[in-house]
This record gives sequence, C-alpha cells and structure tokens, in this order.
Amino acid sequence: MNISAISSFGSSYATTPATRFAPAPPAGGAAPQATPSSTTQLSEEALAILDQLKSRDLEVRQHEQAHLAAAGGLATSGASYTYERGPNGVDYATGGEVSIDTSPGATPEETIARAQSIQAAALAPAEPSGPDRAVAAQAQQMESQARAELAQQKTQNAYGATPAAAPSVDIYA
Repeated sequence: MNISAISSFGSSYATTPATRFAPAPPAGGAAPQATPSSTTQLSEEALAILDQLKSRDLEVRQHEQAHLAAAGGLATSGASYTYERGPNGVDYATGGEVSIDTSPGATPEETIARAQSIQAAALAPAEPSGPDRAVAAQAQQMESQARAELAQQKTQNAYGATPAAAPSVDIYA
C-alpha cells in the first residue's frame, strides 16, 4: 500500500486570486517578468498577500522536509508541492505531500518496525495535519495486528499446533 498525502497541507488563509494583481500582458502578448522595480509597485493588499505566501511556503517546505527526514528508506519519492502564484509573478508552495511505502514487512517483527517508522514519519512535523494523524493511526493499527500475530505465533510454538491443543491432564481414580 502506498499512502500519498502524509500531509495534505491546505491553505490556511483566505486570499484574493493572484491573477487579480498580475499586470496585463503587453501588446505583444508576452507575460511580464517580475523585477524588483515591479514588486515595489504592488498595492498594500498585494504586499500583505505576498508576505502570507512567503510564510506559508516556508511552513509547507519545513513540514514536508520533516516527513522526509523521519521516513528514511520508506519514502518513495521526494516531496511534491502545489503552488500558488503570488502578485509578484513568483510561485509559492501552499500545499505538499510525501509518499511513503506503508506495506507490511515479511515478518511480524519487521512489520512492527515499519509501522513504528511510518508513525514517526507521519508525526514528525511540529504540527501534524489531519491526514498525517490518519496515517499514524493506520500505522498504529498495522503495528497492533502484527503484535497480535506475533503473540499467536509464540503461543503456537509453545503449545504445538494451536492454543486449543494445549496440554491437559486427565486424572482417573
């Protein structure tokens, strides 16, 4: 199983669509390039949105990097981001996700270790999202099932084929 969206980091602020602040293309049809002089001509509202976008971009990138660092070899790819174009024409990350391999291990012991790693990766950011917590809960369930399977195997090994076949003593007088 591959869970894609350890964090579906959604936008936490309301903004007016960035296209509202984009200057009209010149007569030739080419889109204008954002330059330092054009960014100083932005309205106060556009500058406030730009500050929010920059802050969100940093928050999203740190969040996804925390997942990647904790996931180790379970990460199936790097972080992927969704972007919003700012009033200055620059794209800022407003959401992201990291895909990790959530398949069980070959043995209950390996599954337990993998589940613990998945939980650690899901809860690695300072503020895990709802989807992060859901992945952690799924991993906890996977760990519990593996522990139950391991306990059943130990019981079978101790008493023979099945726990129902536990030794009994018949006493006749």
